[in-house]
Amino acid sequence: MPAPIDPAPPSGGAALHGPVARLLRPLVRLLVQRGITFPALTNLLRELYVNVAEYDFALPGKEQTDSRVSLLTGIHRKEVRRLRGAGAPVSRVPAGLSRTSRIIARWLAAPEFTDAGGHPLPLPRTAEDGAPSFETLVAGVTKDVRPRAVLDAWLDRGVAVLDPEGRVQLLEAAYLPRGGGEPQLYYFGRNLHDHLAAAAANVAGPAPRFFERAVHYDGLSGPLAERLEERAREIAMGALRDANAEAHAACADDPGGRHRWNFGIYIYREEGPPVGAAGTEEGRAS
Repeated sequence: MPAPIDPAPPSGGAALHGPVARLLRPLVRLLVQRGITFPALTNLLRELYVNVAEYDFALPGKEQTDSRVSLLTGIHRKEVRRLRGAGAPVSRVPAGLSRTSRIIARWLAAPEFTDAGGHPLPLPRTAEDGAPSFETLVAGVTKDVRPRAVLDAWLDRGVAVLDPEGRVQLLEAAYLPRGGGEPQLYYFGRNLHDHLAAAAANVAGPAPRFFERAVHYDGLSGPLAERLEERAREIAMGALRDANAEAHAACADDPGGRHRWNFGIYIYREEGPPVGAAGTEEGRAS
């Protein structure tokens, strides 16, 4: 069953040490794998501490001083002075990535490109009189790149294939960049940022603002854990398709603005120590 939210823990920083160590462990593992050393991470954290204190903890109507940033962060004023003024970090969406995501989102959501079950239709490369085709799909998103160039790139990357009738068929119901390159790392930063930002806002605020729940069972056999993962994927993809279709339809009449919305789902499975061993959690569900 879904895990309930516990009452807010004490606000002291010491209460965060254990949870922070747990959430950072997979990140530290990735950093070590990628050759990012502890001194390099320390430099990055020092810059981020100064940046957050400067921009997120400024007092209304008062200039943020080096002394106050130093007091908030524990970083010497000389270092604060050197690091201040860089501006908030901005993660820009790679142009090709944004285009690919928008085209696939339209293919999965627009009624003219989906069947009765909401699945993407195989599309002829071209069609007359504006009939649904891969050409009209791409043209509805961008005029800057020729549909043939998009198709060639997708065929090369395995995003789509040509069926025996020569129609373009989407292979996956989402854009799943791989290989640790720029597109995958962009989503790595974006999705984990949003999940962590939602969880942190819920912890810091007087009441949970964002929906964040998980269903978790411990002490399972390998086959059952694998079966539950597969079933969770089916449920998750259905929810993502529904959310995408509704958002796509709503955007048609939206005047636009500065707001951003992200709806994400994650699934995780691993083999741990035997249930009841030292340092493990007892029980099967919570």
